[in-house]
Amino acid sequence: MIDLHYWPTPNGHKVTLFLEEAGLPYAIKPVNIGAGDQFRPDFLAIAPNNRMPAIVDHAPVDGGEPVAMFESGAILLYLAEKTGRFIAQDLRGRAEVLQWLFWQMGGLGPMLGQNHHFSQYAPEKIPYAVDRYVKETNRLYGVLDRRLADREFVAGADYSIADMAAYPWIVPYEKQGQTLSDFPHLARWFTAIAERPGTKAAYARAPEVNPDHGKTMSEDAKRVMFGQTAKGRA
Repeated sequence: MIDLHYWPTPNGHKVTLFLEEAGLPYAIKPVNIGAGDQFRPDFLAIAPNNRMPAIVDHAPVDGGEPVAMFESGAILLYLAEKTGRFIAQDLRGRAEVLQWLFWQMGGLGPMLGQNHHFSQYAPEKIPYAVDRYVKETNRLYGVLDRRLADREFVAGADYSIADMAAYPWIVPYEKQGQTLSDFPHLARWFTAIAERPGTKAAYARAPEVNPDHGKTMSEDAKRVMFGQTAKGRA
């Protein structure tokens, strides 16, 4: 059994995508990031960066004590290695998966996250910031579209953790100021992943965990989410 410390955000969805695709038994431990659950001492013991998702694997492959992991990319890689699935086993195929996983972690996620912040959550609209991140989102969509022009999935012919990492960040494309029809190869890939049973099962968990999923974030939640310093909440 794997304990998944989760809230339905793009980074949280990455892990439910893997767990549903792999058929691994897991239990969701909700981390209501708008209420400040990420600051609980028991959660910080697992995820010292006070960010979800995090997991605790109670059946690691070495048969030893439970393994705790934080950071969504590290979790995906850990689970892929645990199961031997969704990552190529040959040197070159593995390299393809890893570089695109890290591309998402270092570029697609952070840049689209800034897009969301300045276009959706900032108390005042700063035109330069909105324009900067909408354009960078568009550039990254273009990178992904070109990559998918001659292959079914991001790392090649097989669905992998590189796809699982990227897909949830494309789901809110309209809020990011993007039009999928501008990126036909990306649109084809996006539709194919959306239709996978594992994807549907993963996204079905969102309203189960957060009945307000998809609704406008409250001002109190924004203060918790965006007012953090080294001392914790603002």
